[in-house]
Amino acid sequence: MVQGWYDLCSIHYRYDPEVVARVLPPGLEVDVHDGSAWVGLIPFSMRDIGLPHLPAVPYFGTFPEVNVRTYVVRNGRPGVWFCSLDINRLLPTLVARATYRLPYCWGRARHDVATGHASTTVRRRWPKGDASTAIEVAIGERIDQPSPLDVFVTARWGLYSRGARDGIRYAPIEHVRWPLHRATALQVDDSLIAAAGLPAPIGDAHTLFSPGVEVRIGAPRRVR
Repeated sequence: MVQGWYDLCSIHYRYDPEVVARVLPPGLEVDVHDGSAWVGLIPFSMRDIGLPHLPAVPYFGTFPEVNVRTYVVRNGRPGVWFCSLDINRLLPTLVARATYRLPYCWGRARHDVATGHASTTVRRRWPKGDASTAIEVAIGERIDQPSPLDVFVTARWGLYSRGARDGIRYAPIEHVRWPLHRATALQVDDSLIAAAGLPAPIGDAHTLFSPGVEVRIGAPRRVR
């Protein structure tokens, strides 16, 4: 698939690796940085989903998304593990669950970016109720030299998902290096992380912003 990930806010919290390991399926290990697991709350605008060399899908291929993610490794290959992905389009929710087997959820969602500011809200309707988020982020200056943690949470070139019969699948991801900006989380009133089975985060958030990149995602294949 091809798609665009734009106006992305990256809000990450430090976690005990043993705590994060409890929400992972067998066969995946927690990927750590500075001795910790990292759990991200990622609002952005998904745009122009489609297949290579074909027109983008109208309406259903563009929507706001907020995902809860962490970082894993299997057989030495790092990747992303999605705990949940909330959007406001029901058909893409069902398609993504059926094809990539990702835990997409449907409900109300908005993600707006103005000069120097991003605002996001989610109210989940299906399949799990009583989960929501309200996020306000102040966007700062461009980062010329990303820190090791900046690179750890953004330089991810594949995603893992559940396969048949408790298997694991992997799909490669390609895009240019993220253009990053410093950012500050002004408000995070969130229950999506708790709905994913993790305790509420403690401590300050590591926050970044990116205007976005165009992305290619390969077909998921079973990992042996």
